[in-house]
Amino acid sequence: MTDPPGGAELVAADIMNKDEIVPLTDGAESIYQCAQPAYHRWAQEFPALQNSVIEAAANAGAKLIAAENLYMYGDTNGVPMTENTTFNPCSRKGEVRGKMTETLFSAHSSGKIRAASVRGSDFFGPWEQINGKMIFAAALKRKPVNMLGSLIQPHTFTYVKDFGNALATAGTDERALGKAWQVPSGAAYTGQQLLDILSAQLGYKVKGIAAGKLILSLIGLFDKGAKEVIEMLYEFTSPFVMDSSLMEKTFGLTYTPMEQRITETLEWTKEYVKG
Repeated sequence: MTDPPGGAELVAADIMNKDEIVPLTDGAESIYQCAQPAYHRWAQEFPALQNSVIEAAANAGAKLIAAENLYMYGDTNGVPMTENTTFNPCSRKGEVRGKMTETLFSAHSSGKIRAASVRGSDFFGPWEQINGKMIFAAALKRKPVNMLGSLIQPHTFTYVKDFGNALATAGTDERALGKAWQVPSGAAYTGQQLLDILSAQLGYKVKGIAAGKLILSLIGLFDKGAKEVIEMLYEFTSPFVMDSSLMEKTFGLTYTPMEQRITETLEWTKEYVKG
């Protein structure tokens, strides 16, 4: 089951085609940039994609809220990342993300658009199919679950519903404009802790495999996206912690408890697997 949430209307369009995008964004109050090219095509296509959205927002006079990740911060050696953490990318995709952020806020500073960014860590939840398949569908089928890097390192995970709530807040509250905000995501969990919660809810032991460079290299022979994950393994081989207290305090937002996230994701995945 991949139907969108209630009230959402899906329309297919080429984001790089001005003739298709302008009519769809005309009259919009806020535009949310959540699209991205194929993982292995970031450097070649992502900046141009964002520039097209910036032009659409400028044409519509709409606020532009960009969904971002944490790649631009690089490896902080376990120091919690805040909105003020210095950009120090240690990957090609981190360099792309950092430059795109600079472009976004340069357009804001120049008065071309009004913009904000909302940053989440690695996310999962209903309608998110990558982890839905790799973790939750595998667990439901009683197969070993591939967890990246390590099962014992703490890692901040963002819930898709919390990400959506944070994006909606940034697009409807003027205080958000001109700034970056990190999605309320709660405490960091190890891969093993997630597997333990899954096991408790499913009533049987879910086994995990720490997928490192070797496994990803083998998968990458057939899957370009998997090969691209290798340079991001630093996120999972040492503590990777995001501090989201600023958005929580400023807007009064909260995060969904991990047990609830897993319950809701399992329920969605059961239907998704059927489909």
